[in-house]
Amino acid sequence: MEFSHYRTVSASLLEYGRGIAGGLIFSLPLLYTMEVWWSGFLLDPWRILLYVIATFALLLLYNRFAGLRRDATFREVAIDSVEEMGLGLVIAAVVLWLTGQLDTASGTYEVTGKVVMEAMTVAIGVSVGTSQLGGGEHDDEGMGSPDGGEEGQYLPQVGIALCGAVLFAANVAATEEIMVIAMDSPPSRILLLAVVSMLGAAWTLTYSGMHGADRHVRKETRVEHVRGIVTTYAVALIAAAGCLYFFGRFDGQPLTLSFAMCVVAGVPASLGASAGRLLLQS
Repeated sequence: MEFSHYRTVSASLLEYGRGIAGGLIFSLPLLYTMEVWWSGFLLDPWRILLYVIATFALLLLYNRFAGLRRDATFREVAIDSVEEMGLGLVIAAVVLWLTGQLDTASGTYEVTGKVVMEAMTVAIGVSVGTSQLGGGEHDDEGMGSPDGGEEGQYLPQVGIALCGAVLFAANVAATEEIMVIAMDSPPSRILLLAVVSMLGAAWTLTYSGMHGADRHVRKETRVEHVRGIVTTYAVALIAAAGCLYFFGRFDGQPLTLSFAMCVVAGVPASLGASAGRLLLQS
């Protein structure tokens, strides 16, 4: 199979090295989180499989718009996504073994569940690290048109915001603290958290002058400005809800508490959706 962009062995090894660094940078807190270890052998296999499928879809989305060469084919995007998931599995297994979470006493199902649950967020970090920790390799800038025609477009920006939101939300969604905060917070505080999240997203995207905002945030009309902020927060809530679901936080909980947990986890998720939307493609 011919690829649109030839890479030497040294270039490939360098790319893998960046991916490993990115995987550790973005997911090390999750690798040290006890609740994620438990979810690996407490959750049903079908939910873990669904988590793998959702992660692969996210990798395709990110690599399509930000992570690969501009002239890469969909097959190359898919192959790179599989490689990133493979690296994620290796990194997760090594870190879990080094921290004593994998041993001969653990059964096959427990070991597999732990590694897979940890590896999915690691894989997203690998993808981001591969594309964003490089030293100015201008050929590796996504599959957008060479003249930058996709920069600022609505759907690509939504996809990249989702990836950033998942990176942030996944690191807190599995913890007990999210449920504790949601249970202890009255409706007025939940509402205040939602308002603060939206204001934070608005500040980051529009007023902070963060690197990349001039290219990736459309501000032609007031409607587009408001749509971008609302969409970013909606993406953050979706990412928070997805992570909470995959880690089993909604199981047996009333709807009101589940919604409150989404809003609580949506605070870091909105930061990831807004700041990540700029930084993950700059």
